[in-house]
Amino acid sequence: MCVTDLARRLIGAACLGLLLASQAVAQDFEIEDRRVYPGADGPMLRVISTADLDVFEPFLLRFQTDNPGVGIDYNTVSSSELNRAIRGGAVFDLALSSAMDLQFSLANDGYAQSYSSGATAALPDWARWNDQLFAFTAEPAVIVINAARFEGLTLPRSRAELVTLLRDNPDRFAGRLGTYDLHVSGLGYLFATQEARSSDAYWRLTEVMGRLDARLYCCSSQMIDDVQSGDLALAYNVLGSYAAQRLDAEAGLTVLPLEDFTNVMLRTALIPATAEEMDAAGRMLDALLREGMGFGPATPVLPPLQTRGAAEQSPFGPIRLGPALMVYLDRLNRASFLEAWDAAMVQQ
Repeated sequence: MCVTDLARRLIGAACLGLLLASQAVAQDFEIEDRRVYPGADGPMLRVISTADLDVFEPFLLRFQTDNPGVGIDYNTVSSSELNRAIRGGAVFDLALSSAMDLQFSLANDGYAQSYSSGATAALPDWARWNDQLFAFTAEPAVIVINAARFEGLTLPRSRAELVTLLRDNPDRFAGRLGTYDLHVSGLGYLFATQEARSSDAYWRLTEVMGRLDARLYCCSSQMIDDVQSGDLALAYNVLGSYAAQRLDAEAGLTVLPLEDFTNVMLRTALIPATAEEMDAAGRMLDALLREGMGFGPATPVLPPLQTRGAAEQSPFGPIRLGPALMVYLDRLNRASFLEAWDAAMVQQ
């Protein structure tokens, strides 16, 4: 074998190794659930999403009714894993997330493609950014309680009253409070930072929950499960859309309405830079936005944007899309916030 041939083979092997390595990095994320919906004869649309299948499947089925040729490969992940997957180069055609700060960061850092249509143009300015990031729901963070665990107590009407109630009844609530693990949940981190920057009540409540040995979770659905079973008395800042579905079906679950403020998250969609099925991705995005604007079925996939409704009137919501979302994503700011949260929540 001549030196030239050997060099060519070595270079080829090195390139193949780099390709395989890059593919391995791109797939280095955890999928919680996956379901494939075959299409008739068209493209396979790859979707990565933080929305649970039992919440999102009705929309997927409606979309396929209108687009029978499009197959759907739907992958459920945490918001942190979605961010890692897209940054790692994983190939998806549409990314849907409840962590709007991480989504904004992806778009701002060049990981999203631009897209425009009649549906995107119809969005209010606060619900879109740079033709790359689009909101399709407005969802409040709520407190879900097990009514039996509060029997005989006067329900609080504000976070200050909630702090007093928990502090005065440690035997009843110790080990029975749930909230997000901010090291794991991107949505939990978003809610926490938005509250902390606007109200001292967040830190007082966090300290009390820490003293009562609060249990930490990745996801709203798991917290709601444990409230329903009675393992938890209260779950803090779960998604209102998930709670609403369960309130209709599970006895003893109720939302604790507080009058001081409500955070309203915008669930957002973007088309990743790696997307290959742009036409199908655009069709699904448009369908999401039409439902979000109230032009879809009477029971949309998730709460609509309600551009003239309660979401805009809330003292704390909706959280706006914009560069301010990135303040707490800065490495030093994030480390400082998590250090303070750890000190309050994980008390020895």
